Amino acid sequence: MMYGGTQSKIDLAIEYQAQIPILRPSIRARRANITVKFQDLYGFTVEGNVDDVNVLNEVREKVREQGRAWWALEASKGVNWYLQTRSSTTLKSSLKFSVLVNGMTLKKLIRKGIPPSLRPKVWFALSGAAKKKSTVPESYYNDLTGAVEDKVTPATKQIDHDLPRTFPGHPWLDTREGHAALRRVLVGYSFRDSDVGYCQGLNYVAALLLLVMKTEEDAFWMLAVLLEDVLVNDCYTNNLSGCHVEQRVFKDQLTKKCPRIAAHLEAMEFDVSLVCTEWFLCLFSKSLPSETTLRVWDVLFYEGAKVLFNVALAIFKMNEEELLTAHHVGDVINIIQRTTHHLFDPDELLTVAFDKIGFMTTTTISKERKKQEPAVLAELDQRLRRLNSLNEDDK
Repeated sequence: MMYGGTQSKIDLAIEYQAQIPILRPSIRARRANITVKFQDLYGFTVEGNVDDVNVLNEVREKVREQGRAWWALEASKGVNWYLQTRSSTTLKSSLKFSVLVNGMTLKKLIRKGIPPSLRPKVWFALSGAAKKKSTVPESYYNDLTGAVEDKVTPATKQIDHDLPRTFPGHPWLDTREGHAALRRVLVGYSFRDSDVGYCQGLNYVAALLLLVMKTEEDAFWMLAVLLEDVLVNDCYTNNLSGCHVEQRVFKDQLTKKCPRIAAHLEAMEFDVSLVCTEWFLCLFSKSLPSETTLRVWDVLFYEGAKVLFNVALAIFKMNEEELLTAHHVGDVINIIQRTTHHLFDPDELLTVAFDKIGFMTTTTISKERKKQEPAVLAELDQRLRRLNSLNEDDK
């Protein structure tokens, strides 16, 4: 599933088509409309009813159509046409126009989804991971993981504790080989960036990257570019200050974009961080079906972290009428979780995220972060002082 050498376009296309079987529930299941279990593209066991199976079959047909569109563009524009999407002052006007057209085409295509067989190389190129990897010696990853393999730190202890709890039951991740690969990636990164070290949540992100990328080393560099360039700083540091800031920004955006929901939840004294913290730390990998998560990541690696806010707002927006009838905190959590676990159609979610929520620029999100950050840091500092004071009293 993840390890493989260089393949031709034909091989990739054949492999890609073989990866997308039509799901056929039994006649008994169809008649009774009972819950059925099946494996998705990435090996996760999915539970759903027959309607969910039908949705998945429709989605997989759309994936095939997207695959044909991408292959057609590779045939007409060249294998790496998507790299020619950034303009330069040295280009002639005709070439600049071509670059602009490529960029507009690419953004539209990515929002419709990158085919699974092309996802590894497109992510690696467009996210900046390839560029980041090129700045260090070729042996960097092997040297790093070899040097720290037997070292013991608080981070490595927590990683070892979390390995068997990361997608338990998955046919590859929950094996000795899968645990070893995930451990190398996480431990390696914990030594690369001691400020981050390791934070719970990264295990799910790294695990999904391992399933998507063709090599363990590429998964490591995708994790590196994600934490160092794509996401907000301090999101995974000890006090999770960056994550707390994101929660404040999200709450503010919920008030602006979905005022009825925000007012209702505030009247209930419902804290949105009860559901959103996991979304922002695990990047939806624990909440949404795998292919829906990866469609969100397609946009994340190209357009940046603003997509996380669009998607989070869309989940609330899609449940607006039902949420307005909820009167208990538990009801809100159940409504949100039931929806996210059965969002098998990525287009349904992303259409709301981009067409109904309204466009949010990176600049807008950055301004909101700067606005919320001082108050968040002050509260975290106050909380730490209170904790230290309690510890002193216990001595």
